[in-house]
Parts: sequence; C-alpha cells; structure tokens
Amino acid sequence: MDKLISGVTEFQKTGFTENQELFESLASGQQPEVLLITCADSRVDPNLITQTLPGDLFICRNAGNIVPPHSNTTGGMTASIEFAVAGLGVKDIVVLGHSDCGAMKGALNPDAIKSLPHVSNWLSHCAAAQAKVKARHQKVGKEHLLEMTEENVLLQLKHLETHPSVAAKIATGSIELHGWVYNIAKGSVTCHDQEQQAFIPIVERYSK
Repeated sequence: MDKLISGVTEFQKTGFTENQELFESLASGQQPEVLLITCADSRVDPNLITQTLPGDLFICRNAGNIVPPHSNTTGGMTASIEFAVAGLGVKDIVVLGHSDCGAMKGALNPDAIKSLPHVSNWLSHCAAAQAKVKARHQKVGKEHLLEMTEENVLLQLKHLETHPSVAAKIATGSIELHGWVYNIAKGSVTCHDQEQQAFIPIVERYSK
C-alpha cells in the first residue's frame, strides 16, 4: 500500500498538474472510441501497451478477458458492453489476450482449479476454445498455451456478436471487432487476420 499512497501523492504533485488541461476536458464526460476487453492480470497495462491517455479507452478487465454470451441475466460485462457500444458509441472493440495467462492455464487443466469453484464456473465460457485445442492434440500441456490463448480470443469475439448492441452495429458496419494477443516478454502484439486465419504482427495486420 505504501507504493500506492506515495504514487497518488506524486500524481497530485506532478502527473495531474502536467496534464491538467486534459483532466479538465474529461471532468464532464468521456468519448472513447475503443472498448478494450482484457485480462485482470497485473502484468497487462492497456494504456502502456497502446500508449494511450485517460479518455482514449473504455476498459473492461476480468480473468481471461472473457465475454459471456448474451443472456437475460444482467452481469457486469454485459452491462459494460452495452454502455460502451450503445451509450458511448465506441467504433472498435478489441479483445486482448496475453502470454502466460493463468486463466488459460486453468482452462487447459481444469483439475488444477477444482478448489476455485467460481473461477472454474467462469472459465466455462472458454469451453469451446478448449475443445478445439484438445481435438487437435492427443494430450494438451503448457506447449499449447498460446494456441489456447488465441482460440479464446476468437471465441470471445464470437460471444460479442451475441450481444444485441454489438450485433446492431455490425449490421450497419459502424463497429469493428479486433482480436489481439500481447506477449509480455517481448512487448509485441499479434492480431488476428481474417484472410490468413492467423495471428500476425500488428504492423502487418493494419498496413492493408
């Protein structure tokens, strides 16, 4: 806690004053263009990775960057997606997975998280991704973690399309969905390319 407290003090002395004009402009509202859904992992900092400022991203975080399929049961992710898309009018949605993801390790090895019932239940939203990975290999292990991470990102993009607010925007071509994976050790980001059906470097993906 000491680090956090000293950090707040330092922010008030320098960080805030250096960017006071920005914060004043944000004081009465927000207009982010991107909804970014990523993992709650402490090693993943969306603003640092994308070099964005406060107000640029509407960020939703949870274990495994999961988007539950739409249902009539209201949940935090469902409400946040609806608000970002229908309320704030974001133009893009990014699902950002990452290397060495604990949630994906748990999805690959359900026995390891039996003592965490809520985590196990949450990761049921990754079941289709796990089924794909298991179908390709006789036995799954840590060497398939990246494959699981990528499949999970693609699955959550499909889940996004079940949300009415997102489906409506897709129908009118006013929103675009993106699947990204961040490599912690390398600082690199790969992005899913529909034509190649593969994750490729971000510069290559968006140079078209």
